[in-house]
Amino acid sequence: MFLLPHRNGNLPATPRDYFNQIMRSFFDHDFLAPFENIAAMTGSFRVDLRETDNEYIIEADLPGVKKEDITLRYENNYLTIAAQRNETQEVKEENYVRKERRFGQLQRSFYVDNVIEDQINAKFTDGVLTITLPKKDKNERKRSNIPIQ
Repeated sequence: MFLLPHRNGNLPATPRDYFNQIMRSFFDHDFLAPFENIAAMTGSFRVDLRETDNEYIIEADLPGVKKEDITLRYENNYLTIAAQRNETQEVKEENYVRKERRFGQLQRSFYVDNVIEDQINAKFTDGVLTITLPKKDKNERKRSNIPIQ
């Protein structure tokens, strides 16, 4: 496959980057703007999930969301992060005013078992929600032998 270098001289990292590069060369910014933030349009957001010996750590990127618009729920071994986004952008230039509004519900759920529910901790700083889910001690985990018939 023939790849065109990006404006900075580097080759695109993935076929998606290559496709985006071609689309940007044919269309201007105003045409492509609605497609650029696809995560916001699909009701999703970026999340990192890490596991240590003692806990799970989830970091969710929620830029433009206020702390009071975030809801966390842990039920039936599922952690659900939900957020409301109400964003208004206004641009004033010489002869026109442009206002854009984005409203929507963002939600993701994760299956996380063997967690001490009453010790789940969450902190929201600079648009990043960090959730710490302590693991149950290996001796506390419920295990039952299943008879084979």
